[in-house]
Amino acid sequence: MKHYLLLLFLSLFCSFAVYSQSSEKLILLKDVDTNLPIEDATVFIVKTKQTLLSNSEGKITFILTGSSNIQVSHSSYKSVVVRSNTLAKTDNVIYLKNNVSDLDEIIITKQHPQIILKSLIENSIKKLTVPARLKVYSREFFKTDGNCTSFNDGLINFQLFIKNKNFNNIILVEQNRSYGLPNDRFSPDVLGYNLNNIMENYYNFKYLIPILNSDSKKKYDYIIKGYSANGDFNVMLVSPVENSDELRDNYKIIYDYKKKIILEVSSSLSPSILINVKQKTSIGSKNIYKSSYKNIYRFDNSNYYLVASKEEIGFERIEKNKSIDVEISNYLVTTNFSTNNFTYNDSNVFKNQTLFNKKNTILSPYWYISGLTTTEEEQEIVSKLELKVD
Repeated sequence: MKHYLLLLFLSLFCSFAVYSQSSEKLILLKDVDTNLPIEDATVFIVKTKQTLLSNSEGKITFILTGSSNIQVSHSSYKSVVVRSNTLAKTDNVIYLKNNVSDLDEIIITKQHPQIILKSLIENSIKKLTVPARLKVYSREFFKTDGNCTSFNDGLINFQLFIKNKNFNNIILVEQNRSYGLPNDRFSPDVLGYNLNNIMENYYNFKYLIPILNSDSKKKYDYIIKGYSANGDFNVMLVSPVENSDELRDNYKIIYDYKKKIILEVSSSLSPSILINVKQKTSIGSKNIYKSSYKNIYRFDNSNYYLVASKEEIGFERIEKNKSIDVEISNYLVTTNFSTNNFTYNDSNVFKNQTLFNKKNTILSPYWYISGLTTTEEEQEIVSKLELKVD
């Protein structure tokens, strides 16, 4: 036992030593015209092949030994490349130019946009690099009546492969932590990512099914525009027709029309439709007032894979004598991509739905190099939940 504790101490000491000796970089991304922070920008460290994502404050932090080119890209901004040795300050601000115009030209096509979208999905599925390994940072927040009651995050390896013509995966959890417990009155499907099928959903573009059905042409309007942020891209906007009494989303699909692959997919609940939806009153029902997701894919001339995803949902749960407000936020960031398989024992394969089901395994302060920096508000939430456990 003493020998084990000594090895664990040395492992943690080395992790902290490497962290302290390496150069910590902080980048703050801002819009050059508005000075506002830029969220969901992809930052790729060429030397380490690490991918990072800017948070809602526009911040990215990472550890780097030596120098490297740093590629900064966002679907709505002009991409830039900077050298790490130019980031000499504690806070390094990089300004990006927004090239998106509301006057982007509407493109008239011979085929209905839905047919084009189906073709894009089919080709994108064929182009996605599989088999492959995605090293992913996962983070989830669970709020009840405005108070964050649960949190988990972790480093996860997804080994993707094709089985019976479908995407499948093996999951290994390197490290994880969970604070607080989700309310057991809610079914597992709303407690966060189902890690066992989330990659299959994202690689099959499953969330686009509502606008692919044959009767969807009557329920949605489809528009294709040129994309001023990048001349090689088009954007497809799909919005529900007015006077609907069903919950429906607005969709935005950014794609490379030359390579015929999807680079970004997002949707959010239509506010105009939400007004017309009748509220449910029966016990156990849910009144959804917020729902959105965003997937970002990367194509680097040889590999095509998921870079990041973000999902949010908010709903009112009807109880016997009261209602409960629930909000869930989920994030995935692919910090490293590889076509090499990992080795594993069957006993180490993670088969549960969420990281809430796994005992905490903390070997190093992995959240500092997670690829997704916590905002000040998020860090305060994590710290409070952590204190409750201690």
